[in-house]
Amino acid sequence: MNIPENLKYTKDHEWVLIEGNTATVGITDFAQGELGEIVYVEIETEGETLDNEEVFGTIEAVKTVSDLFMPLSGEITEFNSTLEEKPELVNEDPYNEGWMIKMTISDESELTDLLSAEDYKGLIG
Repeated sequence: MNIPENLKYTKDHEWVLIEGNTATVGITDFAQGELGEIVYVEIETEGETLDNEEVFGTIEAVKTVSDLFMPLSGEITEFNSTLEEKPELVNEDPYNEGWMIKMTISDESELTDLLSAEDYKGLIG
């Protein structure tokens, strides 16, 4: 299983790439494997400011629908609109082409709550 060391993770199986006060967010390789074939990604919160752990969208697989949770408080500045036509990118390339949102971080103190790659490996066993 692919768990890149340069990313941070959440207990909700999302990854976060921090670049200054911008974060790119997606679901982990483990999460996409558990969900199975992803058929739809819905994010209607672009331009909104949400708190840590609020729902920012949903991801639909053949067998289930799951909420997507904000890993940090902040404003959603961009949605990966490619996923509207090609949601399977989340399965094929979850850490690159399959990213979900970009956001501006409003509370940098929350960064300490994110998991390291090592901690995330421990979480999923």
